[in-house]
Amino acid sequence: MKLKQVIQQLNIPEASIESLQERRYWLQCERAYTYQPIYKTDGRLMAVEVLTIVTHPSQPETRIAPDRYFSEVAVRQRVDVVHEQVALLAEQKEFFVNNDVLASVNVDGPTLLAMRQDSDLMALINSLPWIRFELVEHIRLPQDSTFASISEIGPLWLDDFGTGMANFSALSEVRYDYIKVARDLFIMLRKTPEGQNLFTMLLQLMNRYCQGVIVEGVETLEEWRDVQDSPAYAAQGYFLSRPVPLAKLEHVILEL
Repeated sequence: MKLKQVIQQLNIPEASIESLQERRYWLQCERAYTYQPIYKTDGRLMAVEVLTIVTHPSQPETRIAPDRYFSEVAVRQRVDVVHEQVALLAEQKEFFVNNDVLASVNVDGPTLLAMRQDSDLMALINSLPWIRFELVEHIRLPQDSTFASISEIGPLWLDDFGTGMANFSALSEVRYDYIKVARDLFIMLRKTPEGQNLFTMLLQLMNRYCQGVIVEGVETLEEWRDVQDSPAYAAQGYFLSRPVPLAKLEHVILEL
């Protein structure tokens, strides 16, 4: 009796194939970096925020929203991106030291916690005291973690106050160095005299919880004047400067 060799084909569900293709897509994405200046209300440069441009080789002219990209890649890849950004900033160390300017790097909560396990990254961060990490959402610490355990990364900033989880409950849980007010909240409150008064009181209250408030999304001279007349410490937005390639950092205007 002749034995028949039976070859069993591996059945891969269509959903799994699609998942693998999607994962490959995000891993193939390419990154470039720009910066946007942050100016104190007296016109002096306070800091620059590093911004990420994401594209895919299949459509190099089409930008992918950074928040979409970071939500699709694993935390390990996000830590690698932070390492990439910090390394690029380290190349400009002389600029930051000589001009007493800070650099902020965006990071989410899980990535911030994972960064502590990367000894090379932590050593690099510790050698650059002018780097700040800007949380894109308020971090809720795991039960086995404490604020002291993340403070080793340095002073933290809170981004987009007034949206999502970045609200007053956040201020009582973590001591942020600087807090950024979202443009949507700023625009909504400045529409009426009552809103303008509320905006002033809001910033006065927020100043009790941090070193200063930064207003995001300033797009007109009138908005800049409103910020200057408020208790805000600094601002950023298209009126002050559009994003510029990080390689051209030495051309930044130090005082408006």
